Amino acid sequence: MITPRCILLLLAFCCAGFINVYGQNLAQSPPMGWNSYNCYGSAVHEDEVKANADYVAANLKQHGWQYIVVDFLWAYDNPPGSNVGAPFQKNLYDGSFIPWLAMDKWGRLTPNTNKFPSAFGGNGFKPLADYVHSLGLKFGIHVMRGIPRQAVWAKSPVLGTQGVTADMIADTASKCPWMNHMYGLNMAKPGAQEYLNSILNLYAQWGVDFIKVDDLSRPYSTAEIEGYKKAIDQCGRAIVFSTSPGATPVDRADHIKQHANMWRIADDFWDEWPQVLQMFSYAKQWEGVGGPGHWPDCDMIQIGKLSKRGPVGEERYSRFTQDEARSHITFWCIYRSPLMLGGNLPENRDWELALFNNDEVLNVNQHGLNPRQLYRTDKAMVWYSHAGGSKDIYVALFNLSDQPANITADLTALGLHGKVSARDLWKKQDAGICKKTFSQLINKHGAVLIRLSEPK
Repeated sequence: MITPRCILLLLAFCCAGFINVYGQNLAQSPPMGWNSYNCYGSAVHEDEVKANADYVAANLKQHGWQYIVVDFLWAYDNPPGSNVGAPFQKNLYDGSFIPWLAMDKWGRLTPNTNKFPSAFGGNGFKPLADYVHSLGLKFGIHVMRGIPRQAVWAKSPVLGTQGVTADMIADTASKCPWMNHMYGLNMAKPGAQEYLNSILNLYAQWGVDFIKVDDLSRPYSTAEIEGYKKAIDQCGRAIVFSTSPGATPVDRADHIKQHANMWRIADDFWDEWPQVLQMFSYAKQWEGVGGPGHWPDCDMIQIGKLSKRGPVGEERYSRFTQDEARSHITFWCIYRSPLMLGGNLPENRDWELALFNNDEVLNVNQHGLNPRQLYRTDKAMVWYSHAGGSKDIYVALFNLSDQPANITADLTALGLHGKVSARDLWKKQDAGICKKTFSQLINKHGAVLIRLSEPK
């Protein structure tokens, strides 16, 4: 006999299964969106987030871009006129709690209303998330690992527990070396998981679709990574889980891909050519690890207007030349890194927009299979992947030298024989017929992205 209790248990099991399965279906291709950090540091304001969301909705949504992410220190009241980004300045690092972070009675950080006026009255990020959702986009936030030190000082109660307070679950020896606002959590203590559950439940109420959790990878925080994943799974909302920064230890690949949707493979990436070359090396270490639901992350796209109020250097357009910018996004696409734009989008020029709205190029990122490096020398590099649903092959050729050079891919090494037709994906035009090799003259630090097809 099926009793009402059995029915309730069955429904609970099915719902739990639905949430877990739904969560596993997230990020089936690399997430694409915009993040506020590279152009606004910690000082982004609500109207600026909306302006970038409006730009994505008008110019990029139809090409697959969808996430709008508010990066770090949204609970912090930046001093007026401050050029705040990297938090090495004294007022963030002196051990004080002044200015006091916006926080509720349960020790959960909330948006500072000077920067996010719609959060006034306990609304949190829900009004801003609703605005982003109204554009057909998804909303994300950055959070620091752990629990606020001021919650520990205040002995804030932990929601969902009986008598547990923040000071009872904090690991006061676990500190971020570059940010003084948080302690780590001792996940072995009763109430630690409940605290993470409480913040993810709050984010779910706000309508958050993406969280970037900082300070998890160096050192690798196994218990807290698992804790965030459990909290996401129980919150009842599909939320993409990104860990930051890097370098995530390569020997933890099996663990991270089971618990996070994307993870940083290096420290912060910026607009200097040597950093592009270094990223190629970092990415090679993670070759073959990425796949549906779990993606090694090369960090944000450094193209467009950067550092309007921090975090690194003066306000500027990216220091990359147009050839270097194309190489940058070409590699992120062939490698299948998540694509998060870092510039202030309303200030994009035509050539920058053209790097972001090319569907033939973006298809390489979203649908290419099994990306691999064919070869690399001091002067040249070639990566390739397989075009989903066909026998075609995507090939990215990079000129790493300081002068124009012919870069060549061996078609036999790619498994292609006979006459092969080539299509230049950046130019959106056919590039002729080739046999045995494909070779092209490429500007210094430039790249070419092609699709190779054998006759049917």
